[in-house]
Amino acid sequence: MAKQFEGKVALVTGAASPRGLGRAIANTIARDGGDVVVVDLNKEHIEQAAADIAKEFGVKTLGIPVNVTKPEDCDAAINAVKEKFGRLDFLVNNAGVLKDNLFIRMSEQEYDFVMDVNAKGVFLMTKYASKLLLKAPSGRIVNISSLSGLSGQPGQANYSSSKAAVIALTKVAAREFSGRNVLVNAVCPGYVQTDMTASLPEEVQKKLTDPMFIPLKRPGTQQEIANAVEFFLSDKASYITGVFLRVDGGAGIGM
Repeated sequence: MAKQFEGKVALVTGAASPRGLGRAIANTIARDGGDVVVVDLNKEHIEQAAADIAKEFGVKTLGIPVNVTKPEDCDAAINAVKEKFGRLDFLVNNAGVLKDNLFIRMSEQEYDFVMDVNAKGVFLMTKYASKLLLKAPSGRIVNISSLSGLSGQPGQANYSSSKAAVIALTKVAAREFSGRNVLVNAVCPGYVQTDMTASLPEEVQKKLTDPMFIPLKRPGTQQEIANAVEFFLSDKASYITGVFLRVDGGAGIGM
């Protein structure tokens, strides 16, 4: 029996870390038979991730070092995908960074760095990937936003702003690409155990797992976020575009 993503090609940004959300997403796509393009910064880690995914799931892979804030890198990555696969069906904009600080202490550099990676990176990768996605019979884009982009968290003027921008970009792209049957949606994780959230202060992590904050009384797993991405990429989501889905254990109820 054919797997649901067999014959499809997916590009996932921020997918090199073996313990990161992007890797869980890439693994899930590969498990479903899709070929995977691993995009990240560290060339050595990218090549290892691509090799590991190919070996474990028996799919074709390609690893490309890309700084998503640089248009020339994004353009070169899409050209490399076209050269190897001749197509691109799925884009998952997952690459993201944290640089928390209180509003009055946050530097312009801290604000710009997070906005560049988290928001501008989504814009650039989508802009250049659209050259291939708009030719796909049923293209999909899934952007990883955050509950922080809906609620606005203390110490995250940059991160919350960037993730709110991702939701806005999702809605714009959904409208503009709908005529070519490219569906664009966003996933908004709550507190999930990843390398990035592990850098948060211990008192913040404790607060984020408080039952008053998360009704389900636990952080999410990377696989639970990957499952939501998988849904948006699948035919089961064929009449859904321009929406964001909270995957947060109930933390954002009422938003």
